[in-house]
Amino acid sequence: MRPRSPRPRATPTALAALTALTLAACSSTDEPDPAPPTPSNRTTAPHPTAASPAADGQDPDACTDGSCEITVTKPVTLHFPAPGGGRATLSVTEVGPNKVEYEVKSANGQSKAGASGPGQGCLTHLRENGTGNSCGPLTTTRPTPQPDTVTIQTTTTPTGPGLLRIVSP
Repeated sequence: MRPRSPRPRATPTALAALTALTLAACSSTDEPDPAPPTPSNRTTAPHPTAASPAADGQDPDACTDGSCEITVTKPVTLHFPAPGGGRATLSVTEVGPNKVEYEVKSANGQSKAGASGPGQGCLTHLRENGTGNSCGPLTTTRPTPQPDTVTIQTTTTPTGPGLLRIVSP
C-alpha cells in the first residue's frame, strides 16, 4: 500500500485572489440587457401601475391592426390579422391581481395560456403553421417583431390590470 501524499493547501494569497475574483463576478452593472425577452432569457422586472399606463391605454380597438399595448381590467375579445392571412381572435378570459388568462384562435390553430403570481407572464407565438406558448417570469419589455409571427405577451400586475401586447412583423 502506497502512502497518501499530503493534500496541497491554499495559501492566504491564493484565497484572497479567489475571493476578489468571486466578488467581481457577482457584482452588478447598470448596463441594460441587450437581449429581447424570450422564453430562454426571461427575467422579472417592475410591473406597470396606474402611474405608468400602456401606450394604447385600455382601447381594444388599438389592436385591430395587429400591433398594440393595452391594459386589460376585465375579460375582452380582440380581433387582429393572423399570419398567412385571415383573422385571429384573442379572448382574455380572466384578469385580476397577479393573474391573467387568455385563449387565441385562428384558422391555423388555437392556444390557451395563463399566468398567476407576481412577475409572471406568457408569450404566445402565432404562426401560419400553429402556435406555441411559454409562461413564467417575464419582463415587461416589448417583444421584438419576428418574421411571419404574431407575438402576444401578457404580464400580471399586483394591482389587477394585466398588460397585453400584440406585436406583428
